[in-house]
Amino acid sequence: MKRFVIERDIPDIGSAEREALREASLKSNQVLAELGPDIQWEHSYVAGNKTFCVYLAADEDIIHKHAEMSGFPATKVTEVKRMIDPTSAEAG
Repeated sequence: MKRFVIERDIPDIGSAEREALREASLKSNQVLAELGPDIQWEHSYVAGNKTFCVYLAADEDIIHKHAEMSGFPATKVTEVKRMIDPTSAEAG
């Protein structure tokens, strides 16, 4: 599967209460269960008016299907081509 970063424009999400975030997670998980094994949610970063979600998916189409079914916008979807971290600087 491919890895994607999904930018979602959601006004004031950064100030959402814990219960609202729990409900959003529950809704997302319900839709993921309906869509089957071709999509997995890894984690999300919640900021001011956006979330940045990291998903594994067979293709971008299923990301948009999840957004449509869950009601959470997929404002921008970007496929991750490579990952780096601090250990990437080490000589190999």
